[in-house]
Amino acid sequence: MQLKYLIPLVILVAGCAPTPVEKTAPPPRVTQHRPLEIANQQVQLLATMQQLAPSADPQVLSMALQARQCAVSKNRVNPAASKLAVIDYSRPSSQKRLWVFDLAQRRLLFDEYVAHGEGSGDNMAHAFSNTNDSHQSSLGLFTTAETYYGANGYSMRMDGLEPGVNDNARMRAIVMHGADYVNPLLINTQGRIGRSWGCPAVARGVSREMIDTLKDGNLVFAFYPDQNWIRNSNYLDCGGAAIADLGGFNSRVVGVDVDTNTKHATP
Repeated sequence: MQLKYLIPLVILVAGCAPTPVEKTAPPPRVTQHRPLEIANQQVQLLATMQQLAPSADPQVLSMALQARQCAVSKNRVNPAASKLAVIDYSRPSSQKRLWVFDLAQRRLLFDEYVAHGEGSGDNMAHAFSNTNDSHQSSLGLFTTAETYYGANGYSMRMDGLEPGVNDNARMRAIVMHGADYVNPLLINTQGRIGRSWGCPAVARGVSREMIDTLKDGNLVFAFYPDQNWIRNSNYLDCGGAAIADLGGFNSRVVGVDVDTNTKHATP
């Protein structure tokens, strides 16, 4: 069965115009964005993101925008929170797979390597969890929170929005932090960058700037083609809205059991 993803498109069918009535008061001004307007804005935004990050999978970018729009409609995030980090865990850690966008300014701020948990796999991640001490990464949509100094230096807490998938992130200390083992030079010697205990660790040289960009209420979207998560996520099918297809995505969806987990660092 083919799964289809992208930004929901709304088609308005025009009917026959009613006979005008004289001296009828004009309708009140509508202050909310209409569905078609929102859909058009999202399609335009997706096209911009694809231009800014041509190496990113367009289906993954589409799903990230879909999840963000759902979070806004559910009042789980401030619509003014314009920073969106997208992680594609279907790619090996030896490739850049983290993109940070400023949606308001239509800019790509970061294009970086990011670690996955040692329990999730070697160079390729394949297992994900919400369970403490699993040392696996978690999927889904997160809101960013406060910063602090811990064992890994300057770090940023994250709160998972998806029950059973990533909502134990804070309890598990799944945070963004810098790490020396997120270093592409390691790829030549061990075939991958280092791994964390489940945290999306990034290179020390960019960690502070990235954390300060994302902290306090922005969004992180972590993707893997896990069939159970994709089918059941409340943020990928907001109100049962139809999702258009970019083609080819269904071949990447696999039946990996969602579980959830993590903590910090090992090379």
